[in-house]
Amino acid sequence: MKKLFALIAVFGMLSFGASVVAFAQEQDTTKAATEQAATDSVSQAQAQDSEMTSDPVEQAAAKAESGKSLHSMLKQYFIQGGPSFMAFVLIALILGLALAIERVLYLNLATTNTKKLLANVEEALDNGGVEAAKEVCRNTRGPVASIFYQGLDRFDEGIDVVEKSIVSYGGVQAGLLEKGLSWIALFIALAPMLGFMGTVIGMISAFDAIEVAGDISPSLVAGGIKVALITTVTGLIVAIILQIFYNYCVAKIDSIINSMEDASISLLDLLVKHNLKK
Repeated sequence: MKKLFALIAVFGMLSFGASVVAFAQEQDTTKAATEQAATDSVSQAQAQDSEMTSDPVEQAAAKAESGKSLHSMLKQYFIQGGPSFMAFVLIALILGLALAIERVLYLNLATTNTKKLLANVEEALDNGGVEAAKEVCRNTRGPVASIFYQGLDRFDEGIDVVEKSIVSYGGVQAGLLEKGLSWIALFIALAPMLGFMGTVIGMISAFDAIEVAGDISPSLVAGGIKVALITTVTGLIVAIILQIFYNYCVAKIDSIINSMEDASISLLDLLVKHNLKK
């Protein structure tokens, strides 16, 4: 699972770098096309009608803007929000998603059909004894099968020792299930904090521009506020996405732990019955 997390994180970083480079190239191409379209529009306007009221430059810019895809707009907002802060927010998203996807895959692989496992263990106990039941657990993946194996391995030491072994190893398996959740929670808290920091920096930049200009210009104020809002919204979106994965993982862990506890009680009952049959 560590290799899977590293693979997802590296792939996300490479995708992020490729997106930035592609956007830079696309921005240059769009700028050149816009300038060319503006020049052509000006020439046509001067040649055809001098009484035209619309601005050819604005028309060309509007055409270029209307042709942008969602992907291009997202990359544009990323640049406008300030790469220094938006990059950290995006890194938090990539690492958080890598951890979340790794946990989701691990938890789904850890899910076991406890009823079927109990039926197989009971049949193995009746036909081949404890060793046959241990073989069934050994060939079944998941924490429930591991707990069953630890309990069956100490069957000769008595039911009390089996129960203690099940409880102890159940705690170990619960810790493995919850591994990595604290890091996901960190990125959930970190993303909006970085966004709010970008908000503060954007407002400071706006007031600095006003101070230098000596006048409260709407364009100066709007530019700083736009940066602030973009970073804030991005941080909140990242936190929302990771929170959904986090809650899913927590719910899945609770379900698996409940299954472990119920199955452990059923295993103790099976072992008691098996002792009575001896």
